[in-house]
Amino acid sequence: MNIIKSLANRRTYYNIDKNIPVLEKEIEEKVKEVTELVPDAFNMKSARIVLAFGEKHEQLWDEIYNVFEGKVPREKIDSFKAGAGTVLFLYDDGTVKKMQEQFSAYADNFPVWANQANGMLQLSVWSMLRELNVGASLQHYNPVIDSKVKEIFDIPESYKLVAQMPFGGIVSEPDRKEKEDIDKRVTVRR
Repeated sequence: MNIIKSLANRRTYYNIDKNIPVLEKEIEEKVKEVTELVPDAFNMKSARIVLAFGEKHEQLWDEIYNVFEGKVPREKIDSFKAGAGTVLFLYDDGTVKKMQEQFSAYADNFPVWANQANGMLQLSVWSMLRELNVGASLQHYNPVIDSKVKEIFDIPESYKLVAQMPFGGIVSEPDRKEKEDIDKRVTVRR
């Protein structure tokens, strides 16, 4: 167990294919496990995931291309479509609204907390995939694609799409990340 190593290995993989080194069922089980383990404020449990493989994964990326009417290059969309699947990250606005009603003093914070929990879930799923030797990237074609995604996957109207994570076998490693002067971002006071 080493979170630093896991975070260091998590990278943005654009060059992916359908040849994943694990069974789809293992990815499904691990996504469920991670989703259950990631914390959220007030134990709200607003995060939702749709996991698309095969035809549904390919249909998703074809429809994303169609929705953008060619404004996003086909090659870019096809690089995501070339993967083995896509994780769609959403949150249930209905759950958020119930929490706002139940805890009105914190009402303004619940949408923020839902997004924070979703971000933690995204990073956790991304890191977990990398631990399985599966490459992924995080994409944000929403809100332009929201209605089409809800149609394709029969998603409730109260669900809000946050991000898309195409994943697959690693064809090539990304360029090395340059080290930054982390002291510009982290301040220590004693």
